[in-house]
Amino acid sequence: MQKTAEFVSLGHPDKVADYISSYILDHMIEQDPTVKYAVEVMIKDNHIILGGEITGNVSLEKIKTFVLKALSEIGYTEEYAKIWGSYAIEPSKIEVTNLIGQQSPEIRQGVNQNGWGDQGVFVGYACQGDNLINRELFLAKKLNNALYEKAKKSDHLGLDIKTQITLNNQGNIETAIVAIPMLTDEDLTDFIVETLGEHPNKIIVNGTGSYKQHASIADCGITGRKLACDFYSTAAPIGGGSPWTKDASKADLTLNLYARQLAVEYLKENDECFVYLSSCIGRSELPSAVVKTIRGKNITYHQLTLKQTPTEIIHWLGLDKPVYARLCREGLLSLQPQPLKK
Repeated sequence: MQKTAEFVSLGHPDKVADYISSYILDHMIEQDPTVKYAVEVMIKDNHIILGGEITGNVSLEKIKTFVLKALSEIGYTEEYAKIWGSYAIEPSKIEVTNLIGQQSPEIRQGVNQNGWGDQGVFVGYACQGDNLINRELFLAKKLNNALYEKAKKSDHLGLDIKTQITLNNQGNIETAIVAIPMLTDEDLTDFIVETLGEHPNKIIVNGTGSYKQHASIADCGITGRKLACDFYSTAAPIGGGSPWTKDASKADLTLNLYARQLAVEYLKENDECFVYLSSCIGRSELPSAVVKTIRGKNITYHQLTLKQTPTEIIHWLGLDKPVYARLCREGLLSLQPQPLKK
């Protein structure tokens, strides 16, 4: 069976939107660790729209400054704009529309009683292999990260990068696809082969033939549209919504991370492990918690008894600190907390 996974760089417009929201959240937490936050971002051309809710002892006066700093950390700087001009984001032309309000009192009431800030279903996954994730995703991410680092040092490669890896029935790389902006053509074959550690049967770079106009100039970026890249591609169901646009009480990041940690813990000698969790708004206890393990042809299920409160899980994962931009930049699987007593 062929297996395919895609990954996108932080310079992709959807990830730019994710990173801006995560960056703002970090600065809200620095002002008030108990802030309640849910902000979506849309970026098109050089216009950015912020919409959502923020409640806490925080100031929003520097919102545009935070947006520009987030863009700069990605690599969309004035220097980058001088190279690419109208082909990419131009920080000096950025306009920000702020449509942020406050969290509803009904939601706040439940959260203040140590309940979850939303209902939802969440999935954690682990399998044998590098980083305990499926090989096609590991390779797509590895190649993408290498190209992104190369582009940040280049004066003719752009930051809006997509990679895709297809494995054949034997687990070898059948096809490697790369989309990367280029001002001048460059043969990336040797770089791709060296990064992947094997020569794919087929390599496709910029299937349209030309790729210069990129980021929000070529495509509208919206938070939460790259969940398959953020989680496990097609190896596991996607649980919850966007992990990058909300504080930890909303559960989309927290319980997905928790489920991943449990999946790693229960993987042991199995081939694969899935953990399925659910939450109820305003309540601390989880309505369901199930682990599924696969070893060869043997599949087992059993229920988990999880007694940790939202506050305890959030603190254990370190999500009461300004770590969101780093997690968005490095990926969910970069968080490695200590085992939690179940």
